[in-house]
Amino acid sequence: MREGDNISIPMNAVAIASERRPMMRQFELVERVKSYNPDADEALLNRAYVYAMQAHGAQKRASGDPFFAHPLEVAAILTELKLDDATIVAAVLHDTIEDTAATREEIDHLFGPKIGALVDGLTKIKKLDFVSTKAKQGENFRKLLLAVAQDVRVLLVKLADRLHNMRTLHYVPEEKRKRIAEETLDIYAPLAGRMGMQGMRDELEDLAFRHLLPEAHAMISRRLAEVTERSGKIIQTIERDVMTLLRERGVPCEVKGRRKQGYSIWRKMERKSISFEQLSDIFGFRVIVERVEDCYLALGVVHTRWPMVPGRFKDYISTPKQNDYRSIHTTVIGPGSQRAELQIRTRTMHRIAEYGIAAHALYKDGLDSVVGGGLEQESLAYQWLKRTVALLTEEDNPDEFLEHTKLELFHDQVFCFTPKGRLIALPRGATPIDFAYAVHTGLGNSAVGCKVNGGTAPLISELSNGDEVEIISAPGQSPPAAWESLVVTGKARAAIRRATRSAVRRQYAGLGRQIVERAFTRADKAYADEKVKASLPRLARSSIEDVFAAVGRGEMASNDVLKAVYPGLIAEAKPAGAPESGSRQARPAKTGTAKRAGKGGVGAIPITGLEEDLPVRFAPDGGAVPGDRIVGILNPGDGITIYPIQSPALAAFENEPDRWLDVRWDVEGARGRRFPARIALQSVNEPGSLAQVTSIIAEHDGNIDNIEMRRPAPDFTDLTIDLTVWDLKHLNAILSQLRARPVINRAERVNG
Repeated sequence: MREGDNISIPMNAVAIASERRPMMRQFELVERVKSYNPDADEALLNRAYVYAMQAHGAQKRASGDPFFAHPLEVAAILTELKLDDATIVAAVLHDTIEDTAATREEIDHLFGPKIGALVDGLTKIKKLDFVSTKAKQGENFRKLLLAVAQDVRVLLVKLADRLHNMRTLHYVPEEKRKRIAEETLDIYAPLAGRMGMQGMRDELEDLAFRHLLPEAHAMISRRLAEVTERSGKIIQTIERDVMTLLRERGVPCEVKGRRKQGYSIWRKMERKSISFEQLSDIFGFRVIVERVEDCYLALGVVHTRWPMVPGRFKDYISTPKQNDYRSIHTTVIGPGSQRAELQIRTRTMHRIAEYGIAAHALYKDGLDSVVGGGLEQESLAYQWLKRTVALLTEEDNPDEFLEHTKLELFHDQVFCFTPKGRLIALPRGATPIDFAYAVHTGLGNSAVGCKVNGGTAPLISELSNGDEVEIISAPGQSPPAAWESLVVTGKARAAIRRATRSAVRRQYAGLGRQIVERAFTRADKAYADEKVKASLPRLARSSIEDVFAAVGRGEMASNDVLKAVYPGLIAEAKPAGAPESGSRQARPAKTGTAKRAGKGGVGAIPITGLEEDLPVRFAPDGGAVPGDRIVGILNPGDGITIYPIQSPALAAFENEPDRWLDVRWDVEGARGRRFPARIALQSVNEPGSLAQVTSIIAEHDGNIDNIEMRRPAPDFTDLTIDLTVWDLKHLNAILSQLRARPVINRAERVNG
């Protein structure tokens, strides 16, 4: 049996040799297209061939072959997928704008604006190859998906382009091979899988595997060849017996044995820490029938004849995967007591399983039908793609977008239901928090609890196939920042991060408003939002909220706002972020690293904006940790004290602006140091409650310095705990874990 014998895309042994075969001639390209589309526009194909050949001229590839051979091979791959004329022509032309003197206007004029748009979309994402940084890779991945959102055929050409480049990767300088292979394994192969193009995914993974782990690839290939030779007769027996049984029971079918790909076998060995000899599902059998009803009839016949292996049954016909895959999976102890994994599907399901989104008949009708909405209704994969692209308008950070999209690409799925029966597909390992965000972002943001299968469950519990999940929400809630590390879907992470940023922005804006209003009061000027709004152009901000947030973060001085509203006013210069009151000139900040001396400990404190060797201590009632926005208060003759900007204690210094210093954390200097913080808890009076509190803090790497306990009522105890932590994220994580315990009614940070 030949590996992948039911896949039309040429396999690797042929593919690697393809670069050295004679370049496809003009009539051969036309014949390939007309073999599946007799009405193909022969003149258009000929014109594209000649134009691209002349445009690329004497350009060479790394192999030494004419560069023009590459777009022809890309077009040949797409003819295997039986795509329309426009896609084939775009493949032939896809490098012309990027690598030759050709222009978009010229392409539009000669081949029409639709083909011009396809070529232009591919040109915009050309630099996705050979990227060097994660941020650049993320930004270029955005460009890819944005172009694909306009016309998904851009993705088909891009995947074919990458497939041919991977087939010829051995000609590329060695230092580039690993980077390109890693990118293929990280992005292109899973993206092909998400689009349901399993044949292309298998080959991309195998080629990347060959270059990233050559010894492992050689070992797996050798063992697979040995097993195939040894098992040839058994495979033929199972094929024959299953086909005979089904046909005797009136189910017309074909049965094809298939060997699993080397990379998927290697990944399973690594994931489960098992040896090659322990694998029991190297071979699978596809049972292809005519109708959906025949799938279930075949299943009944097989299960009646041979015992089923428990836990190995999955029905992807009634609940398709999000890449449109549909089949019934079962494993039986079949002929000769051999374990046989069967995939039962119709011919249409089989075509979509192999070619994915490219198999939809809408492509044969061209772009208009795709834009018309039919594809979005027909294809779950395309719906996923549209949802992913929607994140582009919500997520500003390219690193985060790439991270979230990779999360979506790699996970297997579980299927859960809302109380009304709506099916929600989630990655394996998803929590009710992920479920809530999958239903609606607003539901996720306001979630406070959940029920799974009718019983109360933690929001961080792992969901299983078939779970019914009910989310309990409360208006006005916002998600804790710690949720970001608990969820597994990109959508949930992005939404939590946005909500956290919005909450922080609101806090800064509130602080900024107070600072600005006090500045106006000191200057004996009337404050009004309308006056600030009229001054937005001078402040280079688009809204009042932007102005207040900038003042709250220390990016803009309140005096700048005052002068923008009253240009003729001569205002005092004060440190950014200080509550400006009084009339004295503020002391200018100097840069340096302060030395900790006096009360409170020894050693260097990683804070800049201070004079060298100033004695420094933290706020006595609550401390400060990296991640806090901080200010320094000068204590004449006794150094300075560092306060978080939200500390109520700062109100005592409002009328002494000379004592305010603009300070900030030295991120590098802060590494490996702990900082003081104070938290207040209310716990239930029951045996072991204090032990739970202290164990949680210890388990999460917090260090307790002091505990004070007070019992205001027989059933509750108030605890004030001084502890040291690494930074604000660490402190918030401890608080989140404490709040999750039933014995804790309340847990919050104290800012003295």
